[in-house]
Amino acid sequence: MADRKRIIIADDESIIRMDLREMLTNLGYLVVGEVADGRSAVNLARELKPDLVVMDIRFEGDDFDGIDAAKILTEERIAPVLLLTAYSQRDLIERAKDAGVTGYIVKPFRESDLAAAIEVALARFNELKMLEKEVGDLKQALETRKLVDRAKGILMDVQGLTEAEAFRKIQKMSMNTRKPMREVAEAIILAHQASQQE
Repeated sequence: MADRKRIIIADDESIIRMDLREMLTNLGYLVVGEVADGRSAVNLARELKPDLVVMDIRFEGDDFDGIDAAKILTEERIAPVLLLTAYSQRDLIERAKDAGVTGYIVKPFRESDLAAAIEVALARFNELKMLEKEVGDLKQALETRKLVDRAKGILMDVQGLTEAEAFRKIQKMSMNTRKPMREVAEAIILAHQASQQE
């Protein structure tokens, strides 16, 4: 399987890490790293760029827990995090949601529970990345529209064109120069600013 999902396990109990590794391997995933605390999970994930981090919610004797690590991994868009917990406390669940955790599974769990939770976590993370790309594309389109509107205004003022004529002129310049309308609009604005300073 060339596209096996790469996973990092973070749990302070070596027996749980061993069980998890076995389950994940049986499910067809590739375990690329194992660590015993949240900070190490963040560092290893930054280095290895896994598809998913499966992490315990609490690490014995460490005030930096799985939720803190998940928050960093989510904010830096390194990898989705599936949290493992023996606790189903409301405050932990709320913190996990606020940290952007994409999945949450309560111990003890079966292999089939783990498989379902992993697929949901991976899907949520992909949705998030697609939404961010859409938002970026929309921002770009809005910025282009603002620039084209400004350039149209300049052509209307300077050359006495109607709005439709100014738009067609920008469109034609874009086709003739094989440059996006945004670049043509920026050039018109810059040329106008330069002529104003003379």
